[in-house]
Amino acid sequence: MATVELHINTRKVNIDVDPDMPLLWAIRDFVGLTGTKYGCGIGQCGACTVHLDGNAIRSCSVPVSVVGSQKITTIEGLSEKGDHPLQLAWQQEDVPQCGYCQAGQIMNAAALLRGNARPTDSEITTAMSGNLCRCGTYQRIHKAIKTASTMNSKS
Repeated sequence: MATVELHINTRKVNIDVDPDMPLLWAIRDFVGLTGTKYGCGIGQCGACTVHLDGNAIRSCSVPVSVVGSQKITTIEGLSEKGDHPLQLAWQQEDVPQCGYCQAGQIMNAAALLRGNARPTDSEITTAMSGNLCRCGTYQRIHKAIKTASTMNSKS
């Protein structure tokens, strides 16, 4: 065990964990932020997507020991009031069905819009191709990203 300092959603937390523990479990079990979901455990589905210094990463595949002083943003930290353009667009376009993958979808889309405020349909499809949705809401996800790209962006 080791004490690890995480910079998560604008606050610092110290946790005593195995340095090889995946960031996902530190976020959920030790910090108590459960919006980030466990999906596959091998970085293939995207349910566990968070931002590490603004870049979308699969938190199930990143050990806490490599995070260092990088800033972690989870779905809970995307906006204080749930009013990020993507969160609003998700509601407007009625995206979620079961909702399990949605935090990862939104976090991946936020990283896309941060780097490309007006992505083309092809760019959205490519950027989101690694995030799986068992309910098949891909068309609504795509539409919500387009909708969010036309709002005053906070991403």
